[in-house]
Amino acid sequence: MNSVAVVTDSNSGITQAQAQELGVRVLPMPFYIDGVMYYEDIDLSQEQFYQKLASGASISTSQPVVANVLDLWDELLQTHSQVVHIPMSSGLSGSCETAMALAQKYQGRVEVVNNQRISVTQKQSVLEALELAKAGKTAQEIKKILEDAKYDSSIYIMVDTLYYLKKGGRITPAAAAIGTFLKLKPVLQIQGEKLDAFAKARSLKQAKSIMIKAIQHDFTHRFGTDLQGSGMHLQMAYTGDRQEAEAFRQEVQQVFPRQEIVMDPLSLSVSCHIGPGALALACTKILP
Repeated sequence: MNSVAVVTDSNSGITQAQAQELGVRVLPMPFYIDGVMYYEDIDLSQEQFYQKLASGASISTSQPVVANVLDLWDELLQTHSQVVHIPMSSGLSGSCETAMALAQKYQGRVEVVNNQRISVTQKQSVLEALELAKAGKTAQEIKKILEDAKYDSSIYIMVDTLYYLKKGGRITPAAAAIGTFLKLKPVLQIQGEKLDAFAKARSLKQAKSIMIKAIQHDFTHRFGTDLQGSGMHLQMAYTGDRQEAEAFRQEVQQVFPRQEIVMDPLSLSVSCHIGPGALALACTKILP
């Protein structure tokens, strides 16, 4: 019994069906909708989530239930020597710190990776952990490799509406009113721990251009590669509107013809704060 099991949460965008194919376990994130708890991809689908969001339902996120986390680890340790757990960024949720505290009693058999990732970049970390485990790396070695590369990724997100940022208190009602009047399309970024403002666009076309140029800048200045991103993964995500996302993917593909672009729905934990119609462009450095 020398194998290492890989665990993540549904913020990675990995569905339960995909998890079975990949050979990982995905903890579903809990959501409270009008006071009732739902589990992502268990009894809450993407379509149901956006229907409830559009209806004005009160939606809040929550950490995974501690008992569910412990039960999963205990189950996996019956058939595996170690567990590598890859939760969403500690800067966006307390679930990472909770998992790290819980892992202490497992005396090295459970390692929690705090590499500041979410959505498509978190998913990439899971795929890398699987490959490292297959290569015979221990849980401690996998944790170190992934955490050493924690800042080797970027996500840029264009927000279609300011309503949900205002509702969540991330911008003031006055700023939201001005932004709505001017039809602004804010571009946010996730580099490391937090979701921050990056730029303001006057149109969807301009927002797309800003994100593409930001990725090109990261390729050449942050990661020291060429404009095509040799040695990089290129990823996309979206909230709700896959048709618009597919159209954007075609535009991005024309700019980066050598890249194989992976696209997934954006994590619902992020979606409830930014609303539908968002588009995201991300990159992750390929592990050596």
